Amino acid sequence: MNISVRLFLGYFLVVGLAAWFVLNTFSQEVEPGIRQATEETLVDAAHLLAELAAQDLAHQRINSGAFAASLRAARHRLPAATISGVRKESIDFRVYVTNPQGRVVFDSEGQSVGSDFSQWRDVARVLRGEYGARHTQEDPDDPGSAVMYVAAPIYWQGELIGVLSLAKPMTTLLPYVQRAAARVRQSGLLMLAASACIGLVFSLWLTWSIYGLIRYAREVSAGRKVEAPTGGGRQFSELARALALMRERLEGKQYVEKYVQNLAHEMKSPLTAVVSAAELLEEQPPEAERRRFIQVIRDQALRLQQTIERMLQLARVEQLQSPEGSRLLDLAELARQVLENRRTALEARDLEARLQAEGEFPCRGDAFLLQQALLNLIDNAIDFSPPGGLLDIQLERQGPLLRLHVADQGEGVPDYALPQIFERFYSLPHPATGRKSTGLGLPLVREVARLHGGEARFANRPEGGARASLELPAA
Repeated sequence: MNISVRLFLGYFLVVGLAAWFVLNTFSQEVEPGIRQATEETLVDAAHLLAELAAQDLAHQRINSGAFAASLRAARHRLPAATISGVRKESIDFRVYVTNPQGRVVFDSEGQSVGSDFSQWRDVARVLRGEYGARHTQEDPDDPGSAVMYVAAPIYWQGELIGVLSLAKPMTTLLPYVQRAAARVRQSGLLMLAASACIGLVFSLWLTWSIYGLIRYAREVSAGRKVEAPTGGGRQFSELARALALMRERLEGKQYVEKYVQNLAHEMKSPLTAVVSAAELLEEQPPEAERRRFIQVIRDQALRLQQTIERMLQLARVEQLQSPEGSRLLDLAELARQVLENRRTALEARDLEARLQAEGEFPCRGDAFLLQQALLNLIDNAIDFSPPGGLLDIQLERQGPLLRLHVADQGEGVPDYALPQIFERFYSLPHPATGRKSTGLGLPLVREVARLHGGEARFANRPEGGARASLELPAA
């Protein structure tokens, strides 16, 4: 299972269980809470009605006095009240009064006058001087038929003369209970949805950070130049920097070992030629032979110098993770400068160079390194062009890429050599001299291209000759 899915499921499971527990607790507490609030209101109302009923009860006119008339009038009122979205259209209460013996002497509904309520909890407890209330289900099979009763003592001149009970049907509270439960559920669902979104964002963020390190490791394994990711938080940034440091040290050690081996191998042949020519010069050869041996020493020393310079230049480029001094450049203008720089070499070989570049070709990079790459491409084309030939340099833009092609009219490259053309120290004899170059020019071109997020390519042309290409991202 994908790590992001596992993280999300684990997070959502914990949050879901916590949300379920909270929602379940709230749902279970909604009805008791509303019932308790209602009971508290009924206590106040019962004591108020008990005071109002005291005089009529004391003068034995509880059924015909002002108290009874007021209750009858109140029951016919139409409140037309809207409470939290619930419409109230009637007065829903019942009042009955019992004497000190617990017998009903007044009932607002006229049902229980004369009945003995002395055993009902609301009446019995008040007669004992305690708080009296009860919750009775009128129909045992119908939970919705429950009625809440709250009783209050009736005093006259300091003497207990009766008990007043105020009843409230629970059906009138049901809409508020349902509304509160619905709002709790809605809030819970919103909380779960918000938690899911937060968990998803967190999982994606963590996954993105991990995959950034994975991509970095893959790019490093493939030998590509890439900077260590720094996003994803302090710990991920520190891990990325540690990996980058480890990579640099490992690569540095391998790099030195490899370059020492390559340099030793490439210097062996020129040094052997120099030593041999020097030994022959010690034998005082004829003047013509002496001049030839001196030329050999000069040529091999120059080759050693070029090899060392190219290796140092290539080593510097390979150790960079991004271009230094990057700025906005015009690739066409850079190509014109390089051609002007090589004007003397072109004239010496009687070569013509033609640059096809319409408009501007903006790119971003290190001007010096890109100039060195173009110089190597031009030099390579000059070395392998026949005298009087044409160097065709073309710039084009294809989507997000700029492409610079350098084509010559030489013999091209043998098919067996094409896969190795960008390998270090691999070179072919120059047609004009039969000598090989350092074999570091085209590898330098590829490293510069990759450093700038591009690529270098080389192929033979169907009409003859070869074409080297430099691809760079357009600015």
